[in-house]
Amino acid sequence: MPVESPNLEEAAKEYASVPARIAGSPPVLDLVHLGLGPDGHTASLVPGDPVLDVNDADVALTGVYQGRRRMTLAYPIINRARRILWLVTGTEKSAMLSRLEKGDQSIPAGKVRDQQALIIADQAAAGIPVT
Repeated sequence: MPVESPNLEEAAKEYASVPARIAGSPPVLDLVHLGLGPDGHTASLVPGDPVLDVNDADVALTGVYQGRRRMTLAYPIINRARRILWLVTGTEKSAMLSRLEKGDQSIPAGKVRDQQALIIADQAAAGIPVT
């Protein structure tokens, strides 16, 4: 992703053709590896951002988040993936991990399909005391 491009709109349009070239049309990725933020965000899909409503594009731009706009894969391409792999670490993610596991669609991560998904979490994120 050309995330440092001075013209993110144009860069996003250009990048959107890459998945189709390598994974068909519509693109179906073999694996999408995702993290989980303490606010329930994933893949720069952040709470309250208009990008959460993008359902007609595979690549989209966010509003400003933590001081800058971001380019992200959108739900359509993520949810077409053959497998989803979540890697979640840290105590600050514990509450959101629980919500993700329950399929809570009020958080951005909860809108990622859970079929064929695997969550790998450390003890802290899983709420298991480390001894």
